[in-house]
Amino acid sequence: MGAMQDSTDTEMAAVSGPCARIPADRMPFVRQILDRVGDKWSMLIVAVLEDGPLRYTDLQRRIPGVSQRMLTHTLRQLREDGLITRTAYAEVPPRVEYALAPLGRGLHEVVARLIDWVTEHHDEVRANRGEAGTTAVRS
Repeated sequence: MGAMQDSTDTEMAAVSGPCARIPADRMPFVRQILDRVGDKWSMLIVAVLEDGPLRYTDLQRRIPGVSQRMLTHTLRQLREDGLITRTAYAEVPPRVEYALAPLGRGLHEVVARLIDWVTEHHDEVRANRGEAGTTAVRS
């Protein structure tokens, strides 16, 4: 059969470049983590938690366009990975706050630089898309 085999079926180590530093048996998990922390909602959550703990509704207000379902899902994933903490206070009404965990604070530095880069080069990228005929903005 002429079908190409999925690269996850037979992991091979990279010969050179940054991927060469990653053992082949760890590559699938590394890609999974990159998918998660590189997701737009994850990056924005990590970015807005820079100034300290926030409640769910405050996160919603500070991240335009995120749906309730996606915010809940992303918060759960970030918590599972140890990037954020969730603290529930025994008050009436109940109060829950999310904050960066130590692991997430290290990620924040990278995310902040990436967001700054995107903001700084927004016009250039938009112009290049226009020249390539791909001006549609995707969410």
